[in-house]
Amino acid sequence: MMIRAVGWTLRWDINDRAGVMDGSAKGSLILALWHNQIFGGVLFYTRKLKKRRASVLTSPSRDGDLLAAVMSNFNVGAIRGSSNKRPVAALREMVSFLREGVGKDMVITPDGPRGPVYTLESGLLKLSEWTKVPVLPMRVIYRKSISLKTWDRFRIPLPFSRVHVVLEPLQSFEGLTDREDVEVKRIALEELLKSGT
Repeated sequence: MMIRAVGWTLRWDINDRAGVMDGSAKGSLILALWHNQIFGGVLFYTRKLKKRRASVLTSPSRDGDLLAAVMSNFNVGAIRGSSNKRPVAALREMVSFLREGVGKDMVITPDGPRGPVYTLESGLLKLSEWTKVPVLPMRVIYRKSISLKTWDRFRIPLPFSRVHVVLEPLQSFEGLTDREDVEVKRIALEELLKSGT
């Protein structure tokens, strides 16, 4: 598989501000990264966090079918849903998955499946609040890559490229009080994820 082949050649620089690599971060996590960074994000997760298990939220569409098939090759599960298709069912499945036990993580691309690119929807914060599971903001930056002509300018690292991964401090969204509070925290998380894009 092309992803695996490229993955073996990549060189990783990891800045773990969350304490995930050394095991300081306990329990389940909600990983948040932009849609165009999922290539490197999945490679990093399956290579560097081997003891953890994840599912990714993907749309119930043809593109979602492809992503789910790719994820299965890396032992990453898929929960199918989006804001337009089966949102309630997907939410229930995510809540159930996150409550199953320690080390089960949910991977969400908050600007997917159709954008706008680098725009974070508030559903991510609400999922964190309802489940009491913190969000791990993750940024994946390629030294050399190609960008596809897609809505998100999906990026694929070139072989032997250096990949810089930043795991920002965990974000807790328990006790969100009102819409204004949600919006302030949504914008702050969106800006954090945009850093270095």
